[in-house]
Amino acid sequence: MQPPEVHIKQEGRRVPPSPALSGAWTYPVALILLAVAGSAVRFAHLTSKPFWFDECFSVELARLGWGSIVRVIWWREANMSLYYLLLRAWLHVAQSEFFIRSLSVVFAVATIPAICWLARLLFDQRVALFSAALFSFNAYNVRYSQEARSYTLFVLLATLSAGFFVSWSGNPSRRNRIAYAAVSILAVYSHFYALLLVAAQWLTLRLFGAPHPQDSKPSDRAASNHRPWKAIAIGVSPVLFFVTKTGAGPIHWIHRPGWRDLLAFSRDVSGGSNWLLPSIFSVACLAAAAPCAKRLLKSNAGFATWRIQFLLLWLLFPIILTVGFSFLRPVFLPRFLIFCQPALIILAAAGIAQLRRFWLVAPAFGVLLLLAVQGIFFVYGHDYDDQRDDSGEAVNFILDNSRPGDAILFHIAEARVPYEFFRSLRAGENTANPTFSRTLGPDILYPHFGAGLDYSDFKARPIPEILRSEFPSHSRLWVMFMYNQGGGAGRTTAMLTRIVAESFPHTECRDFPRVEVCLYTRDQEPEIRGEF
Repeated sequence: MQPPEVHIKQEGRRVPPSPALSGAWTYPVALILLAVAGSAVRFAHLTSKPFWFDECFSVELARLGWGSIVRVIWWREANMSLYYLLLRAWLHVAQSEFFIRSLSVVFAVATIPAICWLARLLFDQRVALFSAALFSFNAYNVRYSQEARSYTLFVLLATLSAGFFVSWSGNPSRRNRIAYAAVSILAVYSHFYALLLVAAQWLTLRLFGAPHPQDSKPSDRAASNHRPWKAIAIGVSPVLFFVTKTGAGPIHWIHRPGWRDLLAFSRDVSGGSNWLLPSIFSVACLAAAAPCAKRLLKSNAGFATWRIQFLLLWLLFPIILTVGFSFLRPVFLPRFLIFCQPALIILAAAGIAQLRRFWLVAPAFGVLLLLAVQGIFFVYGHDYDDQRDDSGEAVNFILDNSRPGDAILFHIAEARVPYEFFRSLRAGENTANPTFSRTLGPDILYPHFGAGLDYSDFKARPIPEILRSEFPSHSRLWVMFMYNQGGGAGRTTAMLTRIVAESFPHTECRDFPRVEVCLYTRDQEPEIRGEF
């Protein structure tokens, strides 16, 4: 991706774009090879880990009818709404597990030329290719490239937002202003935490000024500084209203971070499986900032300082703010801050580029890539966030052992989501088709407001009287519990256990990671296949 030619005032003089690498073909060929390598490490083992609740939720929400999907998004799931809409279109092509997750790979691979473009705007082709290489083999990004969630789309749009921010700051043209505002708005709809990126960009101009061309008029610069913020504020106003309406309810489960969580995040975001890689990243970032260390707190200190100031604000401001706010209400979650990763990578690449001699750069960069590949192999068999449930095995266990006439209910409405997803895989049918038959498995008692999932199923609460009226029609009842630890879920569990035991006195249960399956029967039935 060729950046626009922008001449920027640097340390009191005009600085032309940096010279190209030797050979006109070297830069694009290297970028293509990095994109191919980045694709390979992300497609490898793409389905080796089972889908978990959040991924199932993405797919089932995207499969809803338009009326239901709009109401669910506005009611509770506006975050990542852009991803849900893109996934909905993606599912019209195919619905295998590999294909569903490949959408995240597409966004991640697209970020490779995007981060290269941004680094080239800020530095030169050398730093650009170093940044693209570090990103291509970053294990943290590989991990979220292999998940049907919005995180790689979030990183892509955050990188593009930063690129257009730099372009607009150096050349406040109408085109750059519109591109910056549009991409930043889309970034917020990919994840609400993109508001922190926009805030960091605003702070950069507020604290350190903008590297405008010398021949631009002061009046034009002043006007351009305000127009994007107004457009962005209007574009994200529904998000702000949604946050005001729902409060912290959707993220009430986040725990207050400790210093161990911060250290783990620094290790993970660098892509390391141990502390060696983040240590090298830290040294490289310090090397990048060292030449302008005395001017880091000054405004209008020149472009060479401004770019470091911007990258440091992008990297540190969201982390400091979320950690500080977490003393009031926990909001710090590592994967929500994945959009800070491009700033870290570009700073590290700029630090490595300080080594001008090839015999120093080659071994240093080689060690970094070896450690990065080690992190990738770690990711193939592990998760950075240990929240993956085994709802797939639980659903298959129910379907393997169910009989005609059995019924099933879910202790919370959301627990039906993975059941529907894995049942659709088992049926081998396209659940985006309205004629899809949902007869596989036990009859669903709760939540159940139609042939398939709709808006009402996401808001339902179990009513004892209605459930009791359905029990006489069935001799066996399956109950699927998910994330059943305290709070409202615990109270619901106690209520369901009590009323179900009135009609089905015999119980056998089997535990799966974060999931529990219980079979309630009127008589003792030891012949069930599989061990409880």
